[in-house]
Amino acid sequence: VQLQASGGGLVQAGGSLRLSCAPSGRTFSSYDMGWFRQAPGKERVFVAARSWRDGSTYYADSVKGRFTISRDIAKNTEYLQMNSLKPEDTAAYYCAAGRRYCSNIGCYVVRDNYDYWGQGTEVTVSS
Repeated sequence: VQLQASGGGLVQAGGSLRLSCAPSGRTFSSYDMGWFRQAPGKERVFVAARSWRDGSTYYADSVKGRFTISRDIAKNTEYLQMNSLKPEDTAAYYCAAGRRYCSNIGCYVVRDNYDYWGQGTEVTVSS
């Protein structure tokens, strides 16, 4: 079972990218989905999550209002739309799936609450 993350690249500050996350081998329709990022030399941190149960979304303060997590059910694909990108958004981005069925952001930010991880896709934002 794998998650395939894609869509990263090089973009100028103020630009946009859309990351995709698709599973291979199974559907993740009943999983909470999350996105994390890891900048060089830093730990992997929470970016956004979406609840399977009611579709609620949660965001890190640093991306709130700029990033949007969503799902295309027909394509079985999770997206992270990133707008107004800043140089500090530069990182490897990872999608993740879990079945803890969190109900608050304090649960979604914990990496151990996710069971499956994608391989990461690189995002570089130039100033």
